[in-house]
Amino acid sequence: MARVLEEAGIPTVQVMMFEEMGKKVRPPRVLHVRFPFGRPFGEPGNVAQQRVILEDALRVLETAREPGMVVAAPYRWRREDYGAILARRASTPARSA
Repeated sequence: MARVLEEAGIPTVQVMMFEEMGKKVRPPRVLHVRFPFGRPFGEPGNVAQQRVILEDALRVLETAREPGMVVAAPYRWRREDYGAILARRASTPARSA
């Protein structure tokens, strides 16, 4: 699906749990998360966690310079304070494009 969208001029990024699969099938861009299968954006109802992953995926979309790029997210399942991560990001000045 990502390749079809990319061919139509729509950039994509996939959030994947299995890093080796991302390297094997080489989608245009991948954010690798070390989360349980079926939970690429995190725990149900954990809005802060889901927001952090979404922001990271968009950052990969904006910064990836080569096809097939795989970026590993630094987070561990249920070990991060995602509210604190969002607060730090909110206090950091926005980068200019």
